[in-house]
Amino acid sequence: MTAATPDASQPAVPYGTPEAPRIAVRGEARLEVDPEIARIGITVAARGRDRRSALDDLTRRNAGVLDLVKSYGDAVERLETGAFSITPELTKHGRGERVRTYHGSVRVTAELTDFTALGELTTRLADLDLTRVDGPWWALRPDSPAHREARKKAVREAVQRAREYADALGTTLSALVELADIGAESTPPAYPQAPGRMRSAAYAAEDTPAPLDLEPQRQRVHAQINARFTMVPPQL
Repeated sequence: MTAATPDASQPAVPYGTPEAPRIAVRGEARLEVDPEIARIGITVAARGRDRRSALDDLTRRNAGVLDLVKSYGDAVERLETGAFSITPELTKHGRGERVRTYHGSVRVTAELTDFTALGELTTRLADLDLTRVDGPWWALRPDSPAHREARKKAVREAVQRAREYADALGTTLSALVELADIGAESTPPAYPQAPGRMRSAAYAAEDTPAPLDLEPQRQRVHAQINARFTMVPPQL
């Protein structure tokens, strides 16, 4: 067995030493920004006395919804189909299992970046038969510059706070020892400028209802970091 040598590596002392005192601080930033995207949920339904008629109606309505959403072109960043179901409804009375009618539904999610088109598309979808519209849900993209700006602001605040502590002791910072990201979060989600009240006529047709006036919901971005610095030993 080999004996440990005096110069063997030792774990770092978390509180520093008299020759290299440490300062531990937390940096925090909270930003409020405009959303970058808006999501809406669309549920298309159909019913019929037999399975085939319910399925045919559902297929036709689903195709109409998809065509309508796709007609908005680049305003729609993503279009996805979720759950699909055909469910038999049994009669409440009588013996045996007799099917009274069939219910069908398809769930579609659309993600838009053009908020001018959002109000009109939502209104036109809601005007369709047996079609339910939920939302909008406002959000930031995962790689939004707002998240980066919040993290940078949190770091700057940590450095400034550490410098103030060192200045109170009549000394200065000498080195950064550790920078730990303890989380950056945002609520459900930055647009360079607020779009303001959304009134759209660009996609309007003569027989469509007046578009909804939708106000984007401001998003809150939060970032926190822990930082440790060493400072020049103060003269106490």
